[in-house]
Amino acid sequence: MRTAIWRHFDFWLLGAVAVLITFGLAMISSSIAGNPQLLELDIVGRQITYALMGFVVILVSASLDYRLWVAVSRVLYVLLLILLLFVVAVGETSFGAQRWLNIGLVVLQPSELAKITMIIILADFFARNREGAKDFKWIFRSVLSTLGLVVLILAQPNLSTSIVLMTVWFALLWVSGLELKHLALFIFGALLIAAIGFPFLEPYQQQRIINFVAPNPEAALDANYNVTQSLITIGSGGVLGQGYGQSTQVQLRFLKVRHNDFIFSAIAAEFGLIGAVAVLGVLFFIIWRCIRAAQLSQDTFGSLLCYGVAVIIALHTIVNVGMNIQLLPVTGLPLPFISAGGSSLLTFMFGIGLVESVVARHRALNFS
Repeated sequence: MRTAIWRHFDFWLLGAVAVLITFGLAMISSSIAGNPQLLELDIVGRQITYALMGFVVILVSASLDYRLWVAVSRVLYVLLLILLLFVVAVGETSFGAQRWLNIGLVVLQPSELAKITMIIILADFFARNREGAKDFKWIFRSVLSTLGLVVLILAQPNLSTSIVLMTVWFALLWVSGLELKHLALFIFGALLIAAIGFPFLEPYQQQRIINFVAPNPEAALDANYNVTQSLITIGSGGVLGQGYGQSTQVQLRFLKVRHNDFIFSAIAAEFGLIGAVAVLGVLFFIIWRCIRAAQLSQDTFGSLLCYGVAVIIALHTIVNVGMNIQLLPVTGLPLPFISAGGSSLLTFMFGIGLVESVVARHRALNFS
């Protein structure tokens, strides 16, 4: 049985992930070169450690039958609630946000794990209640379980991850059979919640939204500095780029947070339009493989798992690139598999492991 599982393993998907992680390590190294503070943190070394852990996670989760997660989904939910409560109570604070738990040698961000946990929980719920897609009681129960985590994550504060969780909820609700006539109601509700919730956001979060909706050129050296430098950095790369480690915007540190939030700008500067498009091409290839796994799944639960993983990778990619080119407000969503960040990398790789588990158990043997 084990031999049959590995025979149907999607090595194209795993290979694409490995390529992006390797490229991400190279870009992180280039982005922090010459910066003593960042070099002292050994960001590259930590990213390598998390990447190796992530590949173990992929292999282990792929070897397990994905349907086993149904049995422990509620336990995972409770454990995550406890972790998030610990974050609110005693979590480490950085850049004005309290999001991290220091567990020995590992610094964990539970809100990242919430993304995959909610995919498992919602996939199980929607798979068991798919016939109730027209029943608002069914919909209310699904959103209530999502909001249980969202409220604690908003308290950190972490608006971007909260939006990811709600997007995953809506996406899985949609593919589970949400009727078109209900779509307008949900859109209206989302806009109403956004309007009511805006005054309760942190001041820096409000300022990001205001700067995006009504940009002030005079604020370019203050609130809009990062976005302005991001656009300059992307433009400096042209078609072919300035070369690896040769971008003046990156190496002279005009571009801030260049190893994380704005790493796409650093890619465009060093490898130009061609390099940026190539990276996006590999990302969308990964998303396509996840969607194809969903289409070939033997059951609804496996299909929804794969769709959920595809959604979070696609959403992170779109939002991260969008904020780099000023099409979307600045958020803390990393570029999947490339941006520095151990918890987010483990989250994406765990998601790939779930997809591989579904792929390995397809009845259809042709997955080329």
